Amino acid sequence: MAILRLGRLSKAVRSQLTARCLTTQADLQTQLPDKEVQRGPSYINHIGKDALVYRNVGQHLDLTAENFPNIEAIVSCHENKRLTFSSLVDHVDRLGAGFLKLGLNPGDSVGIWAPNFLHWYLSMLAASRAGLVSVGINPAFQGPEVKYCLNKVGVKAIIAPETFKSQHYYSILESIIPELKNSQPGSIKSNEVPTLKSVIIDTSVKYAGAFRFDDVLDLANSNEIKSLKKNMHKINPDSPCNIQFTSGTTGAPKAAVLSHYNFVNNSIHIGNRNEYKNERICCQVPLFHAYGVVISIMGGISHAATLVLPSAGYNPEASLKAIANEKCTVIHGTPTMYVDLIKKQKELNLPIGTTAKYAVTGGAACSPQLFEDIKNVLGLKKVKTVFGMTETSAVIFQSTTEETKDNVLHTVGHVQDHVEAKVIDANGDTVPFGTPGELCIRGYCNMLGYYGDEEKTKEIMSNDRWLKTGDQFILREDGYGMIVGRLKEMIIRGGENIFPKEIEDFLNAHPDIVETHVIGVPDERMGEQLCAFIRIHEGSTLNTDDLKAYCKGKIAHFKIPKYIKIVEDFPKTTSGKIQKFKLKEIYEKGV
Repeated sequence: MAILRLGRLSKAVRSQLTARCLTTQADLQTQLPDKEVQRGPSYINHIGKDALVYRNVGQHLDLTAENFPNIEAIVSCHENKRLTFSSLVDHVDRLGAGFLKLGLNPGDSVGIWAPNFLHWYLSMLAASRAGLVSVGINPAFQGPEVKYCLNKVGVKAIIAPETFKSQHYYSILESIIPELKNSQPGSIKSNEVPTLKSVIIDTSVKYAGAFRFDDVLDLANSNEIKSLKKNMHKINPDSPCNIQFTSGTTGAPKAAVLSHYNFVNNSIHIGNRNEYKNERICCQVPLFHAYGVVISIMGGISHAATLVLPSAGYNPEASLKAIANEKCTVIHGTPTMYVDLIKKQKELNLPIGTTAKYAVTGGAACSPQLFEDIKNVLGLKKVKTVFGMTETSAVIFQSTTEETKDNVLHTVGHVQDHVEAKVIDANGDTVPFGTPGELCIRGYCNMLGYYGDEEKTKEIMSNDRWLKTGDQFILREDGYGMIVGRLKEMIIRGGENIFPKEIEDFLNAHPDIVETHVIGVPDERMGEQLCAFIRIHEGSTLNTDDLKAYCKGKIAHFKIPKYIKIVEDFPKTTSGKIQKFKLKEIYEKGV
């Protein structure tokens, strides 16, 4: 899913983008067959066969639990814990009632700062059933970053594990809330984080000023739990359910507010096309991310699918073992995760193809070569793609149930059910089908707005609810779309507009290359030059001269990277998104 944003542009900037951000018509002709270049306006309103529903997350979970009580809802392999849908409802109602007994009120924000533990899953659902708003916080965040998130959205309670890798969560909280160790649980009075009242740690150890997660789970009595159930219907489906912080790869993250209505409906239509019904999903993506919470958690609930957590943090070996041992039929991951999974499967050769049927990839652009490798090395029947962004509550384009190979390899899928899409030029005018421009989306999926930031909300979403994605996009008349690149990532070399994705896809087709990421770097004469960062297969002797020879005669001379750097790994966010600004820092240090 595309997570970075581009806000509404001023007239001056828009005029610059006319010259800088749109590919030429000649470039367009090479990207689509003539028969698919249409003259009508680039606008689609795709009405799905299944109607939208108006219910909150709690009511949605109840429907699944009533119909499929004995199907496993979640399996946490690394914790050796599993719950059926029936027992899940019992757990989340106890926890939700416990939250209310702590003094939290409907509409209050509850931060969940953790990797993929069972308590993350329970806390998000419990908050939804209690009318609270869950706030996903990146588990890799350090003190200042966590403090920013807590203050940005006024978090009243925060839930965290005791430790993960080198992180000791209570110690980090103590560093930003020095009053914690001398406070009574639930009565924190912090100068630095004034809204925070409760800290909840998933641990058997008693920490000063903090509740233990299991104690909150057992805090409410039977009447208080019944009261939560009785009042659940009062939660408005249009009200906030979850807050997602954008990836923060460029500046301070913004806080996108998503509703129950967003969560429920997007998950239904995501699962319809991805054929989730009663499947077993290996979830490699982080739960705090829109992919994890909507596509994986909510998608599983909507279709009575079992969510399998192989490990707290991404671990390709643990994922492969979970797929084999838990007989997973569907795999969720980002392109970077699949690159690692393929490499590890070549080493282990586990029998995952006997049960696994589909791979779902999203979070970033996926090269055609990687699609082929996912299917062939992992032994899968289908590879499906999802494309969207945090601000659209996950998915806006995705593969259909029966998809052609060409559409899987060369598009981001078909526009989602009940979603409007259009492509505009730098002046805001709709371009013809097949012409590149900026993708805009309108529909049930769009966020309520950025928390406490009306100005930023207006930059990305107009009064008529069209949301600008910041993606340079081609829309076909049949409803399929193609990413040309991010508007802000386009490279201009001597007046030639070059999108990194085209070069990355070309280089990734080389048999010795695992992964490629291309950036623009300053050049006195040309303005910008291309620099390709490449990860090659272990044991390969591929060098820069070999690569330049490989490019010659296959792509235009100005698209051949002037600089090629072979690396062992790429800097990325916890959600698996490559941080290209850090690649620029690496280049600058090398210079």
